[in-house]
Amino acid sequence: MEDILEVYERAYNPRFPVICFDERPYQLLHGLAEELAMKPGRVARVDYQYQRRGTCCLLAVVEPRGGRRRVEVHRHRGKREYASFMRRLAAQWYPQAERIILIQDNLNTHGPGSFYEFYPANEARALAKRFEIHFTPKKASWLNMVEIELSVLSKQCFGGRIATVSELKRQVRGWERRRNKDQAKISWRFTTERARDKLQRHYQAIVN
Repeated sequence: MEDILEVYERAYNPRFPVICFDERPYQLLHGLAEELAMKPGRVARVDYQYQRRGTCCLLAVVEPRGGRRRVEVHRHRGKREYASFMRRLAAQWYPQAERIILIQDNLNTHGPGSFYEFYPANEARALAKRFEIHFTPKKASWLNMVEIELSVLSKQCFGGRIATVSELKRQVRGWERRRNKDQAKISWRFTTERARDKLQRHYQAIVN
């Protein structure tokens, strides 16, 4: 936990951007009855019946202090999706960064090993060297600021049912453009000092 908090306390430096990454599943749903649109004095009405159209996955990153985010929709999540996402992150979104400080959970697909499975060794090694990876502790996903961004996405973009991947991509991309245009940033206030005070009993348990 303190390792992650120390990263968040670093002075902002665009040459070493702090980027938070995570994945989230999404269930595609198709309503079986026509929705009744909103009218003055009446909320929209949606029938409770729906048909499942499968699932997909959102891959998301946010740069809390830079006010930038990127969200992609994929049918699957695995080593291939992770590796290609990170290659685009380094080559297209942060080509000028000397090193990308990456906060993520310790899923077995989340690491340089995934690069070597799909790219030549020299390319995989060069890509791995672009990142300084910090893993969140188990059961501590709340330490990853991308969770905040995904929560905003869910509230602002997923108010109704979405039945297809293409429609989901369209809505996510529109939301992403608006957020990036506004340069919406995240102000993180949970410091190492506050953690040691608030979680004092846990520190004492380690000592004892």
